Amino acid sequence: MSDRGATRILAATAFAGLAGAVATGPVAGWERFWINWIQWFLFLLTIGLGCLFIVALEHVVGAKWSVPLRRVPERLSILILLACPLALVGLFSLPVLYPWTRPESLQNPLIAGKSFWLSIRFFAVRAVVCIGLWVIAYRILIRGSMRQDQDKDPKFNVRARRFAPVFMVLFGITLTVVAFDWISSLEPEWYSDIFGVYIFAGTFLAGLAATTLAVQHLMARGRLPGVTPDHVYNLGGFLFAFTVFWSYIGFAQYMLMWYANLPEEVFWYKERLEGLWGPLLLALAVLHFFVPFFVLIPRDSKKGRRRMFWISILVLMAHWLDLYWMIFPAIAKNPVFSWPEIAFGLLFISTALLWIRRAMSRGADMPVGDPFLREGLEFRL
Repeated sequence: MSDRGATRILAATAFAGLAGAVATGPVAGWERFWINWIQWFLFLLTIGLGCLFIVALEHVVGAKWSVPLRRVPERLSILILLACPLALVGLFSLPVLYPWTRPESLQNPLIAGKSFWLSIRFFAVRAVVCIGLWVIAYRILIRGSMRQDQDKDPKFNVRARRFAPVFMVLFGITLTVVAFDWISSLEPEWYSDIFGVYIFAGTFLAGLAATTLAVQHLMARGRLPGVTPDHVYNLGGFLFAFTVFWSYIGFAQYMLMWYANLPEEVFWYKERLEGLWGPLLLALAVLHFFVPFFVLIPRDSKKGRRRMFWISILVLMAHWLDLYWMIFPAIAKNPVFSWPEIAFGLLFISTALLWIRRAMSRGADMPVGDPFLREGLEFRL
C-alpha cells in the first residue's frame, strides 16, 4: 500500500471515530465521553513523555550506542504536542468526573484536608505549567537536535547534556502531578506515596515499546542503515528490565496497602478486584508481565525482529489496559467496552498515527549532525 493510500485510510478511520466520539455524550452520557477522553489523552501523553525521557537519558549518561536510534524517540515525542491541547480540553471534564469539584465533597474530612490542592483553578494552573515545561523541554532537546542536522554544531551536545538532568527533575515532578491530578483524584479519598513511581514505570515502558516498534518499522523499510541486531538487543534489554520494575512497583504498592489495611487505601483496590475487574487485573498481569518476561529471557529473542515487534505491540496494549483498569472503575462497577470505546480508539489511534507519519517524513532518520553518530554505528556487543 502506498503512503498516500495509508494516509487516506487513517484519515477516514479518524473521521469515523470522531463521529462516534461526538455521539457518545448525548447517547451514552457525558461521564462515558469524558472518561474515554481522559483515558486516551493519558495514553498518548505517557508514550510521548516516555520517548522524551529516553532522549534525555541518552544525554544524561552520555550513551553512544543509542545515537543512531535517537531520532526515533525524538520524532515520537511529538505526541506531547498533540496531547497538550487534549489536556486543556480535558479540563472541561472536571465538574463531570471529579467528585472533589462539588461543594458537598467538603463534608468528607479526607477531601476537605486536600481542598487547597484540589481546586479547579489550581488544577488548571498546574496543567498549564506542566504543558509549558514539556513544550520548553521539547524545543530544547528535539528542535535543537533537528537544527544540528543542518549546522553540525557540536555545542548542542553540551547544551543538551547540561539541560537533561534539569529535565529529569522536571519530568519526575510533572509526571507525579499528572498521576495525582488526572488519575488519583478521580477518587480523591485515596492516596499512595509511590503512585507517581508506578506511573513512571508504565510511562518509560510505553516509550521503550513505541521506540522499539518504530525502529523495527524503519529497519524493515531500510531507513536505518547501519543499525544492527545489537542495537535492538539493548532495547530489548531495557524492555525486559522495566517490565520487571513495573511489576515490582505495582506489587509493592498493593502489598503495603494490603498489609496496613487502612480504609482510605484499601477501598481503591477493593473496587478493582470485585466483579469482572478481578479477571481483568489477572489478564493485565499476564500481558504486562508474564508474557514479556518469559519471552524476553532468552538472549536471542531480544534480537529477533518479529518477536520484538509483537512484544512491543503487546506492551503498548497492556499499558492501555493498565490505564483503563486505573481510570474506569471510578464510573463503572464492571468493565464497559462497546461502541464509545471503539470510536475513541479509532479517533485517537488514527490521529496519533497521522501525527507520527508526518513527523517521520521530516528530516533525517538519524541525527546526522551528531559527532558521536559514527561511534554509535560501530557499536557491537
